[in-house]
Amino acid sequence: MIKKFVKQALQEDVGRGDLFYLVGNREKAVAKIISKDEGILAGVVYAKALCKIEHIDIKFHKKDGAKLEYGDTIATLKGKSKKLLMCERTILNLMQHASGIATNTHSYADIINGLSVKLLDTRKTRPHLRIFEKYAVRCGGGNNHRMGLDDCLMLKDTHIKTIENLKEFLKEARFKLPYTTKIEIECEAVEFAKYAMSCGSDMIMCDNMSIEDIKQVVKFKDENYPHILVEASGNITKENIKEYAHTKVDAISSGSLIHQATWLDFSMKII
Repeated sequence: MIKKFVKQALQEDVGRGDLFYLVGNREKAVAKIISKDEGILAGVVYAKALCKIEHIDIKFHKKDGAKLEYGDTIATLKGKSKKLLMCERTILNLMQHASGIATNTHSYADIINGLSVKLLDTRKTRPHLRIFEKYAVRCGGGNNHRMGLDDCLMLKDTHIKTIENLKEFLKEARFKLPYTTKIEIECEAVEFAKYAMSCGSDMIMCDNMSIEDIKQVVKFKDENYPHILVEASGNITKENIKEYAHTKVDAISSGSLIHQATWLDFSMKII
């Protein structure tokens, strides 16, 4: 999967062929990737995969998830100069993009560090980049929510509108779905959350609920359905995430971990 992804990323840039190949003549070269930012490193696995395909020797001086300071040498590369120059932008794009997400995720995770709550991403990912972007979240200290529609049945408000009898629907779902499949229901009000629990949900998402409402949901769950997991989602920011964490929900999800991330600034230098 990674091999195919990085090959396609390089092909997008190379097109019908790198024109420098027509005139460049330096045979061997050494390069370094330098951080011009502070943050968390990600993208190592992908950069290594691309370099292996293109027969570039790359040595990383830091691992995925490591902290970066301005001026740090992240990696040293050796190989044919034409190969290094052809792959330069693709390698940097992969690492800068992933590191931006990892850094943003870490800034959230650091605020709730030590509290018994998981920080989750969402399916708000760029087309064709889901696996890559969710990998970057893990590098930053976050956890992944479902990867797609096939690994958890999640009923959002739009789904609920099409269901006449939720209890009967869940009964049918339990019969038809794989035994290990979990069911999560999005709830916008306390009373509906209570009802969803009574219908047999495994997880409850408190979507855009107030702090006080979430506390009521958690209290009801603890007293009546302690096996059910509760997730808070919707308008989670760095300014309020700690307050949500103190409601004692099991998880907090935020699409902003990915879609609000800013790339880190790296550069490759021939030495």
